[in-house]
Amino acid sequence: MTTEQPRDTASADHTGRLTADGLRRGISRWWYVVFLSSLVFEPMSASVAARTGVADGPDAGDWVLAIALIAVGAVLVVVAGLGAARTTMVAAVLLTLLGVATVWFNTAATVFMVYAAGFVAGAASRRTARRWFVGLTVLLLLLASASPIPIPFRLAAFAAPIVLVWLMGNSVMTDVDSQRESARLRVDNVRIERLATLGERERIARDLHDLLGHTLTGIVVRAQLIRKVAASDPARVAAEATDVEQLARDALTEVRAAVSGWRHHALDTEIDFARDVLTAAGVELFVHTDTNVSMSPAVEAAVALAVREAVTNVVRHADARVCRIGIITVGDEVRLTVADDGRGTGAPDGSGLSGMRERISALGGHVDRRMDGGTTLTIRVPAQGVAA
Repeated sequence: MTTEQPRDTASADHTGRLTADGLRRGISRWWYVVFLSSLVFEPMSASVAARTGVADGPDAGDWVLAIALIAVGAVLVVVAGLGAARTTMVAAVLLTLLGVATVWFNTAATVFMVYAAGFVAGAASRRTARRWFVGLTVLLLLLASASPIPIPFRLAAFAAPIVLVWLMGNSVMTDVDSQRESARLRVDNVRIERLATLGERERIARDLHDLLGHTLTGIVVRAQLIRKVAASDPARVAAEATDVEQLARDALTEVRAAVSGWRHHALDTEIDFARDVLTAAGVELFVHTDTNVSMSPAVEAAVALAVREAVTNVVRHADARVCRIGIITVGDEVRLTVADDGRGTGAPDGSGLSGMRERISALGGHVDRRMDGGTTLTIRVPAQGVAA
């Protein structure tokens, strides 16, 4: 019984977190539906005017119409938000027609044109979207000229939707362009990394063949000789066995040296990869590395991963034009600096930076991030790390 209670509590906490996360995602995605509430402004204003004796109150039909428009509009908004591009365009047309048909009974129905502009901006090309904006503007001007409400109220009712059509439409287009660019960069990064991995595999295979081919051939030849003379010349067998043992030890030493060399080149490979990614993103890279930098394989792997994460953040978030990477030795520690001239923001650490801090801290190092006319990431870590 005592072991079941924590399990149930953990399950309840997990369910609660899922529910809260789902609610936050839903609010962040559908918050703009609240603008449909503007449709009740007209009957509500009429009710206030009736209580003050300025005008007659709204009919029940005015409230029914407002609520019905909100319901129909919400359905179209959800369909447009969840559907494919073609479905979104159809929903935009229906929203526009709904606004044209009902603006004579409820002036706030112009909000449907604003929704249409936003959905078209997200589903169509820039040229098509701008044509829609112009068309919606002309349509709103025509509706304003034919509206029976007095001029001062007419200007207030139709000027705001015209402005919002352009503001909302251009905002959505900017967001869509940013998402497409991010997706393109992710695809490019995957392709570059895959090509780099294939190239590294081919290089390792080639180096291993060149390194071990001759040595292993010698071992095979001596083993065959030992088998032939085993019965007739024990002294020769002993000498050949000694040679085989020495060849094997030499091969093992060479393999260890080669692997150490590959590890030392891991950071160089990561910088080359960073240069390709930054160049593809239109960022110029400057690298300064001390010639006497020496570090343990574990430290080098952590520094290489830090370079990868920092460069990824520059490409995805900085909107930079120049990036500088410096790797120097200060005393008995290695110092890595990655600086860009982008739009440094005070956003909290993401999972990548948090993981970087954990890896560097485990080696006895420290990570510092500073935003001042860009972002500067500085890592200080003992060249040989610390004992676990």
